[in-house]
Amino acid sequence: MKRFNILLVFLIVFSACSNRDNKKQANDRETLSVPYRSYGKEFSPSGVKSHTEMAQIYRDMEVADTLAVRFKATVADVCQAKGCWMKLQLGNGQETMVRFKDYGFFVPKNSTGKEVVVNGLAFVETMGVEDQRHYAMDAGQSEEEVARITAPKQIPGFEADGVLLLE
Repeated sequence: MKRFNILLVFLIVFSACSNRDNKKQANDRETLSVPYRSYGKEFSPSGVKSHTEMAQIYRDMEVADTLAVRFKATVADVCQAKGCWMKLQLGNGQETMVRFKDYGFFVPKNSTGKEVVVNGLAFVETMGVEDQRHYAMDAGQSEEEVARITAPKQIPGFEADGVLLLE
């Protein structure tokens, strides 16, 4: 009888663990059923923060803070030279500058307005005048607009090792 009880407990525990894994796999399949195209390191879009949650996280960060995170947002701008960076909308006029780890991949230059999920490191940095001007030129801004950049500024940054682009 003792062996039967032990076997019964083992089967119940195994069944409970199996059901939980099946539910998690079903949730991942539902999340993955959205037609995303992957760039860089592949990752699951589960556990993704919204752009508004990310905006709050950036507000709480200081220069040199770093946080591993993945979040969903809309592309506000893309490098028109080769797709080597993008800006994502965080809401209330705030954007984050996303660069790609080791320039290991690029996104399509026509990604503006599309939804993406990015995976990587969020941080706040002080961007110098020359870097701001470089990115402004990549974005296709006029020489007048580029010349108006005269002071460094703190910006929310992101180094993505993977991007999922909604097709």
